[in-house]
Amino acid sequence: MIPAGGAGTRLWPLSRASRPKFLLDLDGSGRSLIQQTWDRLVDLIPPERIHVVTGAAHADAIRAQLPDLTNLLVEPSPRDSMPAIGLAAAIIGATDPDAIIGSFAADHVIDDQVSFAEAIGQAVAVAATGLITTIGITPVGPSTAFGYIESGEHLTIDDAGSARAVSRFVEKPDAATAATYVASGVHSWNGGMFVTRTDVLLGHLARLQPRLHDGLAAIATAWATDDRQQVLDEVWPTLTKIAIDHAIAEPVSLEGGMAVVPGAFDWNDVGDYAALQDVGGVSSSDTVWVDADGLAIADDGTTIAVVGLRDVVVVRTSDALLVTTRAHAQQVKDVVSQLKDRGRADVV
Repeated sequence: MIPAGGAGTRLWPLSRASRPKFLLDLDGSGRSLIQQTWDRLVDLIPPERIHVVTGAAHADAIRAQLPDLTNLLVEPSPRDSMPAIGLAAAIIGATDPDAIIGSFAADHVIDDQVSFAEAIGQAVAVAATGLITTIGITPVGPSTAFGYIESGEHLTIDDAGSARAVSRFVEKPDAATAATYVASGVHSWNGGMFVTRTDVLLGHLARLQPRLHDGLAAIATAWATDDRQQVLDEVWPTLTKIAIDHAIAEPVSLEGGMAVVPGAFDWNDVGDYAALQDVGGVSSSDTVWVDADGLAIADDGTTIAVVGLRDVVVVRTSDALLVTTRAHAQQVKDVVSQLKDRGRADVV
């Protein structure tokens, strides 16, 4: 399952509500982020088993970028990650309740396919035992941009020698706490990847979020009928808007029902311009640097010159210009908030 939502507001003005970051080639690979996600998964399973969940505004663009996709689930409105993932799980579970399913974000960059496949193999082995399994990303430093997973005891599971119980999930920490977590050796970044048996996920959802579960079950029952759109339009707006972390991962981890396997691959969620620079997002070829460095992108062909500034970020599109620094990259989302407050829907 590939949930494809969000506007990537920290990457404004490149990423917009109508053209979110997962549809963009941000690392110069020649493939958009969702195409890269597709490539990773189709290397492991047949394309007909891959399900993408997205909003109506992006459905046509995804079909164009993924011509071999046969399972595109279009949600009428954003309801956060649990309804999106739960919709795919309920539809799959209606015909194959024992299926092992995985959820992988549409907008991450992962460079090591071998290590990724190895981690997924371990996660599948653990999920088969009835535990919901997540991939813990090995930290490369004390980042405050990510949540963390605290690992507990080692688990004895065949074909999953690195699996551990999840003690708890931790929200994004401050810098000092993040440094402590990295030094502990038992904390990993939460990359939002989950692998589980369909019946296990839906069982937890029925127990913890019964109204959401029942709504998704009603949609799944009607999915293969002529009533699909009517039921979807009626039920979807009533579903609880909640992330899978809050709905399932956090409470189930406190009950001992979650496991983590290490992801020892290079991973980046390309969450802001600092992260984009880290994955090789390159300045426009005609940028002029004079006693300066950083990232400068002009997707409208404008020549950019930067003089005497360090770690600068300059991004130019046909209708907007952003100037910031690497240290302030996370605050770009506040620009989008202010533009929305001013009624500038034309540039967000």
